[in-house]
Amino acid sequence: MPARGDIRSVTVPGCVDGWLALHQRFGRLPMEKVLGPARQYATEGFPASPTLVGAIPEVAGLPDAADFVVRGPLRPGRIIRRPGVARALSAIADSGRHGFYEGEFGERLLRLGEGEFVPSDLASPLADWSPALGAGALGHRLWTVPPNSQGYLTLASAWMASDLDLPADTDDPGWAHLLIEASRQAAYDRLEVLHEGADGEALLAPSRLLPRQAAIDPARAAVLPDRYREGGTIALTAVDRDRLGIALVQSNAAGFGSHLIVPGVRIFLQNRGIGFSLEPGHPAEYRPGRRPPHTLSPAAVTTPDGTLAGVLGTMSGDSQPQILLQLLARWLHGGESPGAAIAAGRWALAAGGGFETWRQRGVVRVLVEGHSPSSWPDGLAARGHEVEELAPFSHSFGHAHLIAVADDHLAAASDPRPRFGAAVGY
Repeated sequence: MPARGDIRSVTVPGCVDGWLALHQRFGRLPMEKVLGPARQYATEGFPASPTLVGAIPEVAGLPDAADFVVRGPLRPGRIIRRPGVARALSAIADSGRHGFYEGEFGERLLRLGEGEFVPSDLASPLADWSPALGAGALGHRLWTVPPNSQGYLTLASAWMASDLDLPADTDDPGWAHLLIEASRQAAYDRLEVLHEGADGEALLAPSRLLPRQAAIDPARAAVLPDRYREGGTIALTAVDRDRLGIALVQSNAAGFGSHLIVPGVRIFLQNRGIGFSLEPGHPAEYRPGRRPPHTLSPAAVTTPDGTLAGVLGTMSGDSQPQILLQLLARWLHGGESPGAAIAAGRWALAAGGGFETWRQRGVVRVLVEGHSPSSWPDGLAARGHEVEELAPFSHSFGHAHLIAVADDHLAAASDPRPRFGAAVGY
């Protein structure tokens, strides 16, 4: 699928419908109050962060990116105003989905699409409530969203890891090796089996996972069958005083998405359509009315009696389930605090935060973060992995967040890898 500059990589935008569905079921404040701070920032302006300044050159030449460059090259701290976004937020607060999908945004999206979208695409709510996908692992019950999400990989790899002899010492390269192999065995056929209509329960069936688990060699990286064919994502987690928890992941797919912008409103459009296949007959083939496979993998954890134990999520493309597996293993199996688990060095299968991991064949390259245990690179190489060491606290290893729920308190950590982030309690 084309990644940039092609309307066919833009799926019908469902983000606002998702917000409205969540608010209708669980919201406790009026929508205008929920959206109020964002609308104020869009109207009155917000200071450009160094992260934003570094990303803007990618789209600075696009006409409808003018909000960011109207007064010349962007500098940290310069005030940016987004009046079109403010109008869109006001329309949602005042008129719900009708104000957005059938208002200025929707009308201009149809015009931009030149036939790719039709009015009926925007007329009905796009968000669905689906039963959560669950699996027992690491002494808890893990939950995620079903296909077309790749979240099942977190559950499948954690299920396999639960019955492996994980070393208690996370500095032991055997700890990293076994989790790497669980991730590889869980995901090696992801491109073939993940699509909107996939049966999540079948993907997690013990009869399917046991042979893959049995193929994990504690001493050697597997050579998997030759059948495989940049960050624009945020994750947030929240738990309230009543122990209602949310793990939410929202994404443009890659950076500024498709580099197509709704004229006048100046809202950037995602390119989640890159998850489709152009192979005729593929279950995820690009077709009208379909949703693409995607990488967003929010997760929740409950105790065996159903009590909320925590919520977690991360950005990082194909690497999301790999990062979550490491956090779960450190937190639930190793007893580490959220802060220690989040800050610890990580591994990731190349392409490290991208969308090409499962197109590689044979022995998948393992990226190791610079502040990981010093024993990992040589220990993994000795087990047959191709290892590449990257910088400490590298952007390639995700920006994760975890809130653990204890009897009388919450324990939370925000990832130190982004330039800005926070864990806030009140």
